[in-house]
Amino acid sequence: MKYISTRGQAPALSFGDVLLAGLANDGGLYIPETLPSYTKEEIASWASLSYQELAFKIMWPFVEGEIPADDFKRMIDEAYSSFNHTSIAPMVQTGNNEWVLELFRGPTLAFKDFALQLLGRLMDFVLEKRGEKLVIMGATSGDTGSAAIEGCRHSEHLDIFILHPYQRVSEVQRRQMTTIIDDNVFNIAVKGNFDDCQGMVKTSFADQSFLKGAKLGAVNSINWARIMAQIVYYFSSALSVGAPHRKVSFSVPTGNFGDIFAGYLAKQMGLPIDQLVVATNQNDILHRTIAENDMSRQSLNVTLSPSMDIMVSSNFERLLFDAHGRDGDKINDLMQRFNQGDVTLDDSAWQFVKDNFDSYKVDDEGTCDVIANVFSETQYLLDPHTAIGLEAARKCWKDKSVPMITLATAHPVKFPEAVEKAGCESPSLPEHMKDLFEREESYDVLDNSIADVQQFVADRI
Repeated sequence: MKYISTRGQAPALSFGDVLLAGLANDGGLYIPETLPSYTKEEIASWASLSYQELAFKIMWPFVEGEIPADDFKRMIDEAYSSFNHTSIAPMVQTGNNEWVLELFRGPTLAFKDFALQLLGRLMDFVLEKRGEKLVIMGATSGDTGSAAIEGCRHSEHLDIFILHPYQRVSEVQRRQMTTIIDDNVFNIAVKGNFDDCQGMVKTSFADQSFLKGAKLGAVNSINWARIMAQIVYYFSSALSVGAPHRKVSFSVPTGNFGDIFAGYLAKQMGLPIDQLVVATNQNDILHRTIAENDMSRQSLNVTLSPSMDIMVSSNFERLLFDAHGRDGDKINDLMQRFNQGDVTLDDSAWQFVKDNFDSYKVDDEGTCDVIANVFSETQYLLDPHTAIGLEAARKCWKDKSVPMITLATAHPVKFPEAVEKAGCESPSLPEHMKDLFEREESYDVLDNSIADVQQFVADRI
């Protein structure tokens, strides 16, 4: 399988090259040239598979020819061996035909573990085979960083630099990153917001001369392998509620659009999805674009759901590529205009987006209300991002006979401020993190300056 750039000017690459490149050299994001497609009968035959077996079935077409099947199976088994539930992604019922998909059973208690536990192993395999090393540079709004560090920390072929917005992630999120004291791990707190961090990473990929000959790799969801791994849990959860013999709907709390884009791909691959609901907080560029064709960049709000405090949703470009008939020139023009100011989509592209997605936004007060009400009704505690997803699901749900699954993207212990503002008691840290607040921290605080950040990286590789 070959991969092409959303901006049409970069060469088509193999999986291994895309894995290590992250961002295309024309500034675009890689996407498969074609997608595998599965019949209803094929999907139904997977109902009894374990999560690991299902993951191999769904992801194999994307890596075939690059990684031997036995090695890929081993990496999948290793990636999910650290999850604390045998189902890997268990489901909890919160209402009639309403489900929460728990994606926080991995080592860092967030959905990012599904992709990043695998991504580190994939990179290690390809780098070992090629005799190369790579410098990982990533930005995080809270959860990607710890999951990426956990996935890459043991690699002899990777140095990892993670940028997070200074004092804009929760203390648990910060400590999960900064208490990993390994020689190849570097945490940078940037005096800015997530979009500033993400912008620095993108700019660094576009011009890597500061690295003095080393090469950058990406762990953010701009890396195709992240999206690939996330497709799996749409299939696993849908199968558990009766798909493909019945339709299923999903609601996804998202800021960067990567997690729900995986659901869109699952639908293209044959999964009978009725609705895909985009759930946002006050940083609502995705909701505004879907509902009103308003893709304007507004000031970033600091919220109780910090992982979604994002105004530039990188993965939305992958959807816009399809919405514009896979015309790279159109996407290149659109993204250049977006970087210079506000844009609106043409009518056909906007209609494409609306045909595929519903959306809803929830503010902090509403988030706390949902946490409190759901706990009162079910004794089930939601994190603030999942609360937004569940409220969006309830507000946008068109056909109550179709099961609605909300993706629970993080464990509530990571966001005690939101839980306590909702009038609930924050849960205890899980056993493997009991001493988190006693561990030594190591991170560097830098000004919101790409020159300073790049110099910091160059000095340490």
